[in-house]
Amino acid sequence: AAGTSPPELCERVSGLFHRALTQAAVSFTDFTRTSEPRHQRAVRHFWGALRDGGALYKGSYEGWYCTPEECFLPESQLAERRDAQGHPCKVSLETGHQVHWTKEENYMFRLSAFRDPLQKWLRDNPHAISPDPFYQHVLRWLEEDLPDLSVSRERSRLQWGVPVPSDSTQTIYVWVDALVNYLSVVGYPETHGEWWPAAHHVVGKDILKFHAIYWPALLMAAGLAPPERIFVHSHWTVRGQKMSKSLGNVIDPFACIGRYTVDGFRYFLLRQGVPERDCDYYDEKVVKLVNSELADALGGLLNRSTALSINPSNTYPCFSESCFPKILDYRGTKAVGRASAEDYEFVASVASLPLQVTSYFEGFQIYKALECIALCVRQTNGFFQRHRPWTLNRKDPAEKLWLDTIIHITLECLRVYGTLLQPVIPHTADKLLSRLAVEPEERGLSSLTFLPRYSGKPCPFEGRQLGPDTGILFQRLEKSRQHQIETKKL
Repeated sequence: AAGTSPPELCERVSGLFHRALTQAAVSFTDFTRTSEPRHQRAVRHFWGALRDGGALYKGSYEGWYCTPEECFLPESQLAERRDAQGHPCKVSLETGHQVHWTKEENYMFRLSAFRDPLQKWLRDNPHAISPDPFYQHVLRWLEEDLPDLSVSRERSRLQWGVPVPSDSTQTIYVWVDALVNYLSVVGYPETHGEWWPAAHHVVGKDILKFHAIYWPALLMAAGLAPPERIFVHSHWTVRGQKMSKSLGNVIDPFACIGRYTVDGFRYFLLRQGVPERDCDYYDEKVVKLVNSELADALGGLLNRSTALSINPSNTYPCFSESCFPKILDYRGTKAVGRASAEDYEFVASVASLPLQVTSYFEGFQIYKALECIALCVRQTNGFFQRHRPWTLNRKDPAEKLWLDTIIHITLECLRVYGTLLQPVIPHTADKLLSRLAVEPEERGLSSLTFLPRYSGKPCPFEGRQLGPDTGILFQRLEKSRQHQIETKKL
């Protein structure tokens, strides 16, 4: 349909993915292709391990075959429909693609023998597949029929792929070939032991069965352990509709980066992307969220707390224990020093934030981590607004102590937010931390501490000159006249 050969098409499409990742500031240690010699060698070795372990046999196979999905489907996954000419036909329930009855001689994988091992693996590792709804989905699949899997195709109709070793009439099934990429990229079959099985896969829900049933079974058959974690995500819809070329609503990531900036687009996707369910995209939603949380709440807070009118010395001011004394339990506490009970509650929230965010990041619940950060940013703005530091008289020694303490706490909060947001909005986080004069070696997540002076410990930033003022932290986005981003065919 593209009017080109499979190798040329794959070269073009993989180039688009490579360019998209680079433009979106997604770093990677390797970008592997199944056409690479190292991968094809790994596939041949993996096939040999399956064969030598008795997991393969040659048999005549017939069933409903879906060409776009390159797989046979059982009756339970089919529905009756009518084709374009009005003739009755069968289609895949999941994708809607038409299937055809096909009979051919292929190599078969004894998938049926791995039901018990797969169930045991999942029972012993309840977090192997996250989030939990997908874990439960896989368990239900394992209660259904688990027929042996056809793992080769006739070479005469599928020449693009790795030939079966010692049988030039067959091509290795794409979902065996492709999955071995996870091994070939870490040096299989020689040096993969340095990484495997401490691997975490991130996959779309539409390819869950391949990753959570076929792949672990194939690994077990080849004498290898399944991956440590499989993180599953859902899909983006556009104004409630599935993206499709026929509807003309496919969103171009390059256009989005141009429209919202790299950080703005990344923030929206990670803030609004809930792995368990499909999430909706439209232009007004992006503009409203990014303006509210990045430009106004975070950027406004930095601008107000570093303005020369309120901080004329342009420094990280000192914290006063007399204004904000340490208390053992803030709950039920009345005002102490100049601080209110609400202030103590707010400081406790920010102090607990790094551990909360780390936990959510590790559990692939990035949207929850960003939700927590956004809430703390709002609380910090509330703290700043509540105490109105611009009304305090810097010439009065007592007032100056409290003014400096307010600014110190606010800058400490901003330092925590900037540090935690580095994986999500790297450019904006760097700009924020540079404004606070936080050196590159002081930006690590593992060593992040908040408000050490409150606990009687020294603060390395206290008295430090702030970095240069580089202007607005995040420029507000303009509303689109068309209310949605221009799309284009990739």
